[in-house]
Amino acid sequence: MNHPARDPIEEIRMFSSIGLEFIDLTLEPPCGATWRIDAKAIRNALKDESMGVVGHTAFYLPIASAFESLRCAAVDELKRCLDSFAEIGSKWMNVHPDPRAPFHERAFVIRRNVESLRELIEHGRPMGVGVMLENIPNGFNTAANIGQVLDPLPELGLHLDIGHCNLHVPDNTNGEMLDAYGDRVRHVHIHDNNGFDQDLHLPLGAGHMDVDKEVGLLKACGYDDTITLEVFAEDKTYLTYSVEVLRRAWAGEASATRERIVSG
Repeated sequence: MNHPARDPIEEIRMFSSIGLEFIDLTLEPPCGATWRIDAKAIRNALKDESMGVVGHTAFYLPIASAFESLRCAAVDELKRCLDSFAEIGSKWMNVHPDPRAPFHERAFVIRRNVESLRELIEHGRPMGVGVMLENIPNGFNTAANIGQVLDPLPELGLHLDIGHCNLHVPDNTNGEMLDAYGDRVRHVHIHDNNGFDQDLHLPLGAGHMDVDKEVGLLKACGYDDTITLEVFAEDKTYLTYSVEVLRRAWAGEASATRERIVSG
């Protein structure tokens, strides 16, 4: 994923130089905002580097706000993101559920999320850009609670974040998500953490998550598409190392690699 405070075209070129195959392009300020990017130039850069693209958006847009004007403004910005992704060439755009509507019951929050997402699905459909919902730790991180939004919207894809599945839950919920909605997974995020409530975005193998197990569950459900290594570190060595861990996990070889590195 590109850093939103950096030039997205420079990020594309950097990712290409270290052997990555696509960019998880987030359109958010300051440098990745819809009103600042050159969608045509991004599309050309992707073509030049032979890279794919998946659409990502800001996690803090209030699509369930009790203030209708704020909800509409958030949806309008996401519609502009859909327009940009259509021009760039992405077939899918993610949206994060909004868990915040103080003094309102959960039923209200769910209803507002569904309303906003339905508008976005309808906006993206004629352009060929689908909408997918990313699971997040705050109330949308089990098959049951994210299903409250997925079930009313059959066109809505699931953007499965395996790192998030490890947070605010007794056990990683990746397996139950895949059991319930594996056929609706359109994109995957993976990163490591130590559980509890800290979304650390560590390199794979640096936290407590059983990477081999979770990747194995993903592969077993039949998924074979884009996976973003959402590793937040300035030193790209951690990112390239995580690429190796992920590829070995997919091939069933990661455990031996990790043991060799730890023992060394």
